[in-house]
Amino acid sequence: MSDTMWTFKTPVLLGNTFPSTLIRVPVAVLPRTIENLKFALEGADVVYSFWGHQNTLAAASSIAGVDLTPKSERPAITLSENGFPMLDGEEFEVVWVLNPNYVDGYRPAIGSEVQLDKITGWTVLKYMFSRTIQGLAEELDGYESYSRRYPMPMD
Repeated sequence: MSDTMWTFKTPVLLGNTFPSTLIRVPVAVLPRTIENLKFALEGADVVYSFWGHQNTLAAASSIAGVDLTPKSERPAITLSENGFPMLDGEEFEVVWVLNPNYVDGYRPAIGSEVQLDKITGWTVLKYMFSRTIQGLAEELDGYESYSRRYPMPMD
């Protein structure tokens, strides 16, 4: 009997925000941890980045542990015929968003690099898209059941 474990790598779509104007199918938005995000990135065969703000790119890449520089400057997400997010011809059912949290009252100047002492933490959101409400509910039920059985960051 082989000790080899089969793993399936999938692409990850990650950016600093997701426009609500592109939500056309049921979606669940789940607060996650940096560890959850890193786990997803480790399981990715490729990371598609739609990072839109140069002033936080270096800090976000450092936190994520991968280079988040997009293939093109400020890439635009489109929608597939199914209503799912697309980037570079790839359709995604999951989108990860990583937002910096700034000190109270701070707003970075346009075009300037954000100083690390102005970032107090990071917010991670996982957007899960589905064709139907029932499909999303079933996926979330399975996800919650799985999360209870395996408390490690397994998304």
